[in-house]
Amino acid sequence: MSKIRGQGPIWFAEDEDGEILARALWWGRADSVRPIALDCLLVRADVVDPAAVAAGLLATAHAAFGTLPSYNISLPRDWRTSPALVDAVAWRREAAARSGLSSEIERLRYEWTPAAEVPAPTGKLIFREGTDEEFLDAFVRLSTGSLDLHTQNELRSTDPEQLAREDIEFYLDCPGERSWWRLAELPDGTLAGLAIPSATPYHRNVGYLGVVPEQRGQGLIDEILAEITRFHASEGADRITATTDTVNVPMAAAFDRAGYEVTEIRLVLESPSQ
Repeated sequence: MSKIRGQGPIWFAEDEDGEILARALWWGRADSVRPIALDCLLVRADVVDPAAVAAGLLATAHAAFGTLPSYNISLPRDWRTSPALVDAVAWRREAAARSGLSSEIERLRYEWTPAAEVPAPTGKLIFREGTDEEFLDAFVRLSTGSLDLHTQNELRSTDPEQLAREDIEFYLDCPGERSWWRLAELPDGTLAGLAIPSATPYHRNVGYLGVVPEQRGQGLIDEILAEITRFHASEGADRITATTDTVNVPMAAAFDRAGYEVTEIRLVLESPSQ
């Protein structure tokens, strides 16, 4: 039976002699009341049942937090070819599931650097600033038929407008600026989609982009991604990061065409209710 103790984002499981068996480290913003995501989960190599010890640690911390932060596991793209990594992921998945994080999303993490070309405008789309109301409408329209698993999951329990407001609030809270946002229109003024260049605390980021349902299938996602890339590159960005679900094949293909390279796989384990 392990003893569990912790405060804030760092928690430990110890044996009866006070020796550390496992530790977990959560991440949050400077102004976060509760942790946002679990970044690190380690169990000592000689522990017979690492999943059980880790599950107890997570469950106790979750109860203290009053919430179930997601768990992000960063892996190389070929991790499934490594038996050691497969085993390491397996017990972490089991521990997460036992502690309430039974839903899984696999994402590709992409990166653009100046070694790739900066795409030139083609004139297929015109980009302009927009009002809050116009962006709200665009976010709502983009959610229809979205291949993004987070969007699909959220729409099972909330309506498109509420989800759009939450997405907008999220990007307003990111380090990027609201003035960077652009609506994408056809030359006749018809809405085609939107481009939300953003940032993390470390790098410029693609943020959010999409094409409205009636304009999909025409390659316009390439134009919108190119606009975000041009914007960040013009600001001197030496790295632009982005993520998309592995099941979102069209978006992954657009990143590939734009010269973005996969740098890692990210497994996101979360509560089914998130």
